[in-house]
Amino acid sequence: MKYLLISLLAVVLFVSCSKDEKEKDYTAQNEKEITDYIAKNKLTAQKTSTGLYYVIDVPGTGAQPTAKSNVTVAYRGSFTNGTVFDQSNSDGISFYLDEVIKGWTEGIPYFKEGGSGILLIPSHLGYGSKGNQRIPGGAVLIFDVKLQKINK
Repeated sequence: MKYLLISLLAVVLFVSCSKDEKEKDYTAQNEKEITDYIAKNKLTAQKTSTGLYYVIDVPGTGAQPTAKSNVTVAYRGSFTNGTVFDQSNSDGISFYLDEVIKGWTEGIPYFKEGGSGILLIPSHLGYGSKGNQRIPGGAVLIFDVKLQKINK
């Protein structure tokens, strides 16, 4: 009887863990949210094969980074409702593009040094269906970015 209870408990825990770990697919919802945002704000955005949208306001004149570059970027991150969840100061922050969310790894290389614009990032390229402390699961992220420099 004791082994039966232990086995049953293990099965229940395993099944509930499996359900918790399952990612919810927000693709269609995120796509609608992003396209509505683009229309409302009269943006001209490009869409990549991964679902990332980007707008280049100022192309920049410097070099373009790669997905492994160390860059300095000034940014403001918000949700589609305009609520700001994070921002740098005007000096920006430096980081390696392969150590940040996928939307930045893919999106920042579209800009040249000195360039600026917007990244519209669906949740699967951001924090996924689980989110983090400040980002709810399934959230679309809007980043106003300026690529200040590629660090040597």
